[in-house]
Amino acid sequence: MSVNSDINKLLKSYKKRSIYLDHAATTPVDPVVKKAMDPFFTEEFGNPSAFYEIGLRAQESLEDARARIAKILGCVPNEVIFTGSGTESDNLAILGVARAKGKGHIITSAIEHHAVSDTIEHLKEEGFTVTVLPVDKYGLVDPRVLEKEIKTETILVSVMYANNEIGTVEPIKELASICRKKGVLFHTDACQAGGALPINVKKLGVDLMTINGSKIYGPKGVGCLYIRSGIKLEPIVYGGGQERGLRSGTENVPGIIGFAKALELAQKNCTSENKRLIKLRDKLIKGLTTKIPKCFLNGHPTKRLPNNVNITILDIEGESIILFLNELGVYASTGSACTSKSLDPSHVITAIGLPYEAAHGSIRFTLGHSTKESDIDFVLEIMPKITSILRKISPLNLDNDTKGELKYLT
Repeated sequence: MSVNSDINKLLKSYKKRSIYLDHAATTPVDPVVKKAMDPFFTEEFGNPSAFYEIGLRAQESLEDARARIAKILGCVPNEVIFTGSGTESDNLAILGVARAKGKGHIITSAIEHHAVSDTIEHLKEEGFTVTVLPVDKYGLVDPRVLEKEIKTETILVSVMYANNEIGTVEPIKELASICRKKGVLFHTDACQAGGALPINVKKLGVDLMTINGSKIYGPKGVGCLYIRSGIKLEPIVYGGGQERGLRSGTENVPGIIGFAKALELAQKNCTSENKRLIKLRDKLIKGLTTKIPKCFLNGHPTKRLPNNVNITILDIEGESIILFLNELGVYASTGSACTSKSLDPSHVITAIGLPYEAAHGSIRFTLGHSTKESDIDFVLEIMPKITSILRKISPLNLDNDTKGELKYLT
């Protein structure tokens, strides 16, 4: 039987479903969140900078949302600045600190989102020096390495809270403590952590923290940056002086209202939801790594996000699996949605030590509110069949030896 016949037979064997397993890319807006937003599109539509009634009501609602977010973060309201995305918040934190300082040394990790890594790379052109910290095979930054790399001219360290691709949760509290002792500002991108992990900035000890709405069942196009009082930032957007002069432009009031509601719901329900997701996550990990030969987990086995499953399947390309899954109505990814159209292997996967060929076989499933056990069962039923078909046409023959190091089979 030809490979094409195998493919057609498999596709005809199942009715196409709709199983969304890419919640790290974005989440649907929660109906409760949408309901909270609705009045601010057509009824309470005023510009919060206006000095008449509907503008003042918009301003009051905006500040109420800021206060509610500040309460969750454990800070005061004027330490919360609203932006248009997590990417913008990352840019404001990094460029803002760097340009306020004028010169200096910046430290980051090898597995940051491009919103951080590309911004820091750009600062090299402005004369800043940069150190990129390596990670271990699980994607963890070693606090001892960070401490050794801090210099007298170091002005900022930026390490993400939880990785968007492999799900590893970094020792943020320990990293931030080292920076505080050294008198260095510490920023963390917490976009993936906002709906699942503790985000009290005082307990974490961070100076700047990024969160956005689209990862926590809130609207797209809105985020915030926590900035500890006393930290000077240079704005990157100029104009009307909104958001304490740090982010000019009319505030996205409906988005901010939705963002605040989404964050409240996420933090309120995270304990029970995490417990449910971890059970499904671990079932998926165990099933994939036992049912599929030459398949292994990427990221830390326990210090990981409750909903993240990132695996490598040797000898096939992740993109082929994603296309196959799509035909069956299962929606997953090969890594960050922001770089999904790139043919280059994930910088995160190569940073944890996998070679080019193996990195191309990485798949990310990220679970969410809609994920049911029957969805996991379906994925575990079809993935071994998909893998078997695709390996028939693959020119690769890789394996991992007893030390976990990849090598070509001869």
